[in-house]
Amino acid sequence: MTRRVHIIGAGLAGLSAAIKLSGRGDNVVVHEATAFAGGRCRSYHDAFVGMTIDNGNHLLLSANHAALSYLREIGAEDRLAGPAHAEFPFVDLKSRQRWTLSFNDGRLPLWIFHAKRRVPDTGPLDYLSLARLLWAGPHQTVGQVITCEGVLYKRLVEPLLLAALNIDPPLGSAKLASAIVRETLAAGGLACRPLIAREGLGETLIAPALATLQRRGAAVRFEHQLRALQFGEGRVTALEFAGETVALGNDDAVVLAVPAYIASALVRDLSVPTEFRAIVNAHFRIDPPADQPRIVGVINGIVEWLFAFPGRLSVTVSAGDRLIDTPREELAKAVWSEVAAVAGLPVDPMPPWQIVRERRATFAATPEQDAKRPGAATSWRNLVLAGDWTKTGLPATIEGAIRSGNRAAEFVGRPR
Repeated sequence: MTRRVHIIGAGLAGLSAAIKLSGRGDNVVVHEATAFAGGRCRSYHDAFVGMTIDNGNHLLLSANHAALSYLREIGAEDRLAGPAHAEFPFVDLKSRQRWTLSFNDGRLPLWIFHAKRRVPDTGPLDYLSLARLLWAGPHQTVGQVITCEGVLYKRLVEPLLLAALNIDPPLGSAKLASAIVRETLAAGGLACRPLIAREGLGETLIAPALATLQRRGAAVRFEHQLRALQFGEGRVTALEFAGETVALGNDDAVVLAVPAYIASALVRDLSVPTEFRAIVNAHFRIDPPADQPRIVGVINGIVEWLFAFPGRLSVTVSAGDRLIDTPREELAKAVWSEVAAVAGLPVDPMPPWQIVRERRATFAATPEQDAKRPGAATSWRNLVLAGDWTKTGLPATIEGAIRSGNRAAEFVGRPR
């Protein structure tokens, strides 16, 4: 009899586990508490702006091998768009200076020796300080390992680490920052090419996965919230939903792919991160200028990254807790003034807009919170964990979420 695997949560961690398990022939059932899949990585039609938007702007890099493999398996790799080489345009709103950070393809960082390819007003020796992050210890912060000031920090290190860690970099885990540097900057330009979901997150990462699961005979049950897990004899014996209890066979397994704070409520004595950071996104319905890059880094502004999509310009602000309580229209006007300056558009009139604030977008990437992240295995032989908050070795990113789902799928098949 084919083993049945119940996956709790249809975010990217749960979907990636479902794709792996269904691909090897397991009988997969995905249970999602809400009416949609994707979790914090989804698209939806917003009536205020009159178009489909993403709940947030997520950037992939060519180094994200798990994410790219997932996209290949669901037939959606061609829905990513980006430059042929690793290039990142930047604008400094204070000085009005513009430049493009342009990596060479090889592992040796020859680009730091070319004034027109590196950060303006920096020299090759400035970049050597980043190597200290590669040997950072698990209890160190970024601020304890490198100097968090100066031109290179402000124009490259801070934007990179702020986006990856979603925390003020000096307070962030140096070990997690090390993983980012090791897999991107230290791996050469071929690992750093930026990729965005051209048609939106839903059409790129979510809808093709659901279609793949349907073709494979997997079931996806929406608005099916898990209320409790029943335990006995070292295993999960049943799943309690509203009005329904699902008994588990001896060979059945459960992948718990829910947010950390939900997992800790379902599984006793589970160590999980308990502090979180927000991300703020703004979307404006307007056609980007014809020469507008798909992504632009912004220095000395509220805006950190500006994304150009067909029919809209979108903004991401990481570590956005300071903006959570700012009145929406006030925030939209402030952000739009910066977007207009970067894109060369008139400030008035402001186009239709939407502000999306994820209060618990990621766990706080401090050394203390990183130490609380559990692995995939649990004390119960048929229960494994998945989620970007588990011990992936990466911060809370798309790549980390997908790696966690892949790891959970591996653990399901191991005798324990």
